[in-house]
Amino acid sequence: MPDVRYTLFDTAIGRCALAWGDRGVIGVQLPEGSDDATRDRIRAACPAAVESAPDAAGGRAVEAVTELLECGRAPDAAVPLDLSEVPEFDARVYAVTRTITAGSTLTYGQVADLLGSPGAAQAVGQALGRNPIPLLVPCHRVLAAGGRVGGFSAHGGAVTKRVLLAIERAPGFDEPTLF
Repeated sequence: MPDVRYTLFDTAIGRCALAWGDRGVIGVQLPEGSDDATRDRIRAACPAAVESAPDAAGGRAVEAVTELLECGRAPDAAVPLDLSEVPEFDARVYAVTRTITAGSTLTYGQVADLLGSPGAAQAVGQALGRNPIPLLVPCHRVLAAGGRVGGFSAHGGAVTKRVLLAIERAPGFDEPTLF
C-alpha cells in the first residue's frame, strides 16, 4: 500500500487539508466548519492517509494552495498530482481545467468542446463535482452557460466558488457588493 499522508494548514479562507503520496497530491479539502470536520472529509476521501507534517513535495503543494487563496496567484503547474485513481474522462476534464488561468473562466460547454465532446457539458459538470483536488485542479473556474456560477461541491457551495473567483479577480466576481 502506498504511503499516503495529509496535513491541515492555515489559509486566507480558513484551515484546509491536503493529502499526498509518492506520486503527488491526491486530495485537497477546503475549510469545513471545524478542523475535525475538515479532517473527517479528507480522511473520507483518502482513507489510508495518516496525519503528518508535510515533506518537501507536500510543502510545495501547501504553499501553492496558500498562495492562491491569499493573492489569487495560480499554483505552480509543477506541483505533481496523482490522478491515477480517477476515471479517464475525469482526468481529461481535469487536464483541460488546469489550463484555465487564474482570473479566467470557461463554461462547462466550452470544456466539453475542448475535449472534443460537444454536448457533454453535464458530464463535465459531474466530473468536476468529483474533483478530489480543488484549487490545484481549478474547477471553480468553470461556470454554467451564460456566466452563471453553477454548482460547487466544496463546503459553502456556490458562495465559496464566488469567493475563490473574487480572490482571483475574475471579471464579474471582483466588484464589491452591498450584500
